[in-house]
Amino acid sequence: MKQLRVVIITGLSGSGKSTAVRALEDIGFFCVDNLPVALLPKFLEIQSDPAKDIAQVAMVMDLRERGFLDKYPRIFKRLRENGYRIEVLFFDAADEAIMHRFSETRRAHPLAPRGSLMDGIRMEREKLVPLKKMADKVFDTTSCNVHQLKDIVQRYFLGSASGRNLVIHVTSFGYRYGLPADADMVLDVRFLPNPHFVEKLRGFDGHDERIRDYVLESEGGRIFVAKLLDLMTFLVPLYEKEGKSRFNIALGCTGGHHRSVVMANLLGAHFTDKGYFVNITHRDIAKS
Repeated sequence: MKQLRVVIITGLSGSGKSTAVRALEDIGFFCVDNLPVALLPKFLEIQSDPAKDIAQVAMVMDLRERGFLDKYPRIFKRLRENGYRIEVLFFDAADEAIMHRFSETRRAHPLAPRGSLMDGIRMEREKLVPLKKMADKVFDTTSCNVHQLKDIVQRYFLGSASGRNLVIHVTSFGYRYGLPADADMVLDVRFLPNPHFVEKLRGFDGHDERIRDYVLESEGGRIFVAKLLDLMTFLVPLYEKEGKSRFNIALGCTGGHHRSVVMANLLGAHFTDKGYFVNITHRDIAKS
């Protein structure tokens, strides 16, 4: 059996478990939401096949599954005895924070579909006390927004390994759809040659090698890349020195299909080569 890293994400409803599993997916975990705990042994057996290129898996398990609380102690114990590395991450938050989140999303609490939300929260908290005590790590997400929680989870797994404390998010976007609201820095790349006006290139996006070459091999493209990378080499270590944990840089072209995608991919690769953890998002690439 290959050494498979297994992360179980659990905790209170509304505490950020879905955000956490997406954060792990972004750093290479194979993720499953709401896997019945009884299926966990068979799932891990399949994923442990040496032919599968999977080294780490994460799954959300919680009270949405009836019988979870009755079954998990026995199943987790048996899997550990069989040599699996199982880490349990428990997500918690203050009652008021959870109430606010449910109010914003208008979702029903799994233990109070028609009753008092606060009663449901308190009942769930009481039922989860034993699971919280056995957890390897407890995350209190009371004061976290979605972006902060994602960074915390990723740094928990990657911070010491990468030697970097700064998580970099690179976003491509189209100006016709508006600026990204959370960008720390926005770069307008609409001055670069536009493949949209080349009939044989128009149907491809910025991931295509032909689009990449068309944009980057222009004189303006070559000069811009050199100056941009020089700027980032100067700026990013200074942000890191000041204790900044997250840097959002957005690159925009007209529609978000071609030039901005090329530049976001290039910049993301640059930061990855420098040892930073990087998230790349192409916000508008699928829009018409």
